[in-house]
Amino acid sequence: MRIPENIRSHIAQKTGQADNIGLSGSSVTVYDDCVLKCEKLNPWILEGIAAMGWSEGKIPVPKILCHEVEDGISYLLMEKMEGIMACSESLLEQPEVLTRALADGIRLLWQTDTSGCPRNRTLPCLLEEARYNIDNGRVDMDNVDPETFGENGFRDPDDLLNWLVSHPIPSEPVLSHGDYCLPNIFVKNGHFRGFIDVGDLGVGEKWRDIALCYRSLRDNWGGAYGGNVYDFDPKLLFEALEIEPDWEKIRYHLLLDELF
Repeated sequence: MRIPENIRSHIAQKTGQADNIGLSGSSVTVYDDCVLKCEKLNPWILEGIAAMGWSEGKIPVPKILCHEVEDGISYLLMEKMEGIMACSESLLEQPEVLTRALADGIRLLWQTDTSGCPRNRTLPCLLEEARYNIDNGRVDMDNVDPETFGENGFRDPDDLLNWLVSHPIPSEPVLSHGDYCLPNIFVKNGHFRGFIDVGDLGVGEKWRDIALCYRSLRDNWGGAYGGNVYDFDPKLLFEALEIEPDWEKIRYHLLLDELF
């Protein structure tokens, strides 16, 4: 991969380390004070970067240092976020601290004025993106819930999408991170610090972030990523948010996310 000159001028003489946490399908290299994300261009990447720029000063996200597109590849250089990932072992061992920080980040999104946000990721747009992912072979069938497809599930991604389209849930638009998983939330000194990997940021669905956060807690505490198994209930998230879980909406968004 040939890195564009404008990007290389920022990272010259710096030593980077590949970051393989997460399943974004992109290449991420972390330097001492910045992060380079490289990914194949799709119809929504530029919208996501525009939303990221719009959000600077409104919510804590990395500052964009440089962005280039060359040979169908997007190269995004950003400032490095302070703090540690919410999936860090020290936080997984402190359920009250962790869920409070995660809830604070979600509430901050809800409270943010979305006027002028350049990206729409409400339900109709999410379903449109899901259609694109299916048609372009972007659904990773190796990383889906075993019960989603098969004998007692949906036949294939098309069958799942048809069900989602025919069983829509009420829209509750808020500013949405779009991929509210523990590796994308940073914590400093036990408190919410900021968001990374905000390429899916936009005016989106309230329960999408809640659903993905709940699943991420469940999987990280359950040892799904090869780590320790913690005896904590992911429902603690709802106590921190001071809301009752809506399992119908949570299930819908988890099924929809199988197509992303």
